[in-house]
Amino acid sequence: MEEETDARKINSSFLRDHSYATEADIISTVEFNHTGELLATGDKGGRVVIFQREQESKNQPHRRGEYNVYSTFQSHEPEFDYLKSLEIEEKINKIRWLPQQNAAYFLLSTNDKTVKLWKVSERDKRPEGYNLKDEEGRLRDPCTIKSLRAVSIFEVKMFKMKLSYSSEPPFDYTNPPVAAGTDIVDIKPANMEELTEVITAAEFHPHHCNTFAYSSSKGTIRLCDMRSSALCDRHSKFFEEPEDPSNRSFFSEIISSISDVKFSHSGRYIMTRDYLTVKVWDVNMENRPIETYQVHDYLRSKLCSLYENDCIFDKFECVWNGSDSVIMTGSYNNFFRMFDRNTKRDVTLEASRENSKPRAILKPRKVCMGGKRRKDEISVDSLDFSKKILHTAWHPSENIIAVAATNNLYIFQDKVN
Repeated sequence: MEEETDARKINSSFLRDHSYATEADIISTVEFNHTGELLATGDKGGRVVIFQREQESKNQPHRRGEYNVYSTFQSHEPEFDYLKSLEIEEKINKIRWLPQQNAAYFLLSTNDKTVKLWKVSERDKRPEGYNLKDEEGRLRDPCTIKSLRAVSIFEVKMFKMKLSYSSEPPFDYTNPPVAAGTDIVDIKPANMEELTEVITAAEFHPHHCNTFAYSSSKGTIRLCDMRSSALCDRHSKFFEEPEDPSNRSFFSEIISSISDVKFSHSGRYIMTRDYLTVKVWDVNMENRPIETYQVHDYLRSKLCSLYENDCIFDKFECVWNGSDSVIMTGSYNNFFRMFDRNTKRDVTLEASRENSKPRAILKPRKVCMGGKRRKDEISVDSLDFSKKILHTAWHPSENIIAVAATNNLYIFQDKVN
């Protein structure tokens, strides 16, 4: 991933922007389906927007990579839990596509309480009503109108549980493989005053449906096997990197909390993201990660101010590319980082309105710690911490990435010659 080479290959192909954005418009999750033809986003307002990839055209082959809005629907509404006197936000925390078995698509979406299974399908519509009129309101000849497709959204089932799904096919979507209301892991102490650790992320193994991993606020990862018992209160593997006592500070426990955990597509590795780093673990080696990448080490001297403005509690996600050779994760100032595991090169890119024109070329960005800075560098003191990239996604087989920057969705792809 040589900066001056690979950066020229990336271009912007889509931008979703609201000029008058509200808190509800902030994108809270991004996910490609298993073929990469569809891309779904969820936001804090409980909405799900599905984008579909443009089909290849002989007249316009360069449009192949573009994604257009396919369907939009309201997934969750705000609730109030009267038993616990607790307000439940409509914010979509995660979206997961299920492998496609027929013409319809299925996806899971969840807020803090309820997971919903949605069926998305197409149906033919006869040209009638407004479809018989042109843009100027004149009637059109029905014989000249081709059959129209309308997207139908059905809520198949609701269930209360943590969001992930087993990798074991085939899937019966009316009876999902993970039972509703079932606790797989419960680390809650009998006395909540003794609570010292919470689960921060979880994911099933891509090939072995009985195996899953979950991370904690203490910076640890546990690998569990559901064949051992229905309640996985005992882990089969425990991953933790010993802390250097000389580096211990007031912020150590906060920045070591893991915000995301992802199995590689091969299933051999586990990637984790904490506040400052991305780490890659071999599932066969528990005592330390085999790779550690510094995402924004220049913030280490800013932890006090980041604590005061609550940014230190931001939860960044991380993703693999289709071949597990490159890692991507977000940062501040609308920056996102890529790390090439083979060459050990890295690059910082920016998702901004200035470079959001179709086929615009992204240039590498650099942050300087202080003193003299070059023309193309930005000072760490000038970073905008309100602009943060928490959610990203990578196409399962191609070099196409989706980046959520507050209420904007950017899609970048390799430059098409």
